[in-house]
Amino acid sequence: MSDTMSAVTRQSPPHQVFLLLRAGFTVAPILFGLDKFFNWMVDWPKYLAPWINDIVPGSAQDFMYFVGAVEIAAGVLVLLAPWLGGFVVAAWLGGIVVNLLTNNPPEYYDIALRDFGLFLAALALGRLALGFHMASRRSAADEARAEPVRRAA
Repeated sequence: MSDTMSAVTRQSPPHQVFLLLRAGFTVAPILFGLDKFFNWMVDWPKYLAPWINDIVPGSAQDFMYFVGAVEIAAGVLVLLAPWLGGFVVAAWLGGIVVNLLTNNPPEYYDIALRDFGLFLAALALGRLALGFHMASRRSAADEARAEPVRRAA
């Protein structure tokens, strides 16, 4: 995998897929996170499963403020460190899927299925980003090892 990743250029399909997923999983969590504070697009508290509302302090909207902050942070993490952020977003989406599957079944199964697809895409982002990150670290280490040899020559 490292040989493949080191041979990837900016014009290659794997790199383009990585950039597309990175952009999407940066922008979408930040926008949806902001909307948790304003409910412009959706009345977010209605999507919270009653059992979760029962165990978190405050109202469902209070919890949505926390959810919004986490989503904004996850989007920023994808921007700054996609090899971590992709997996964080995937875990977050996994939690959302569980919430939706248990919120008045089967009312939100269609949304849970969509979010499961996003979960898979976030895992793909995390894996691509980790591969690129590890390849770049190996490349930098190889360069550092080669530098003394060049100076000696």
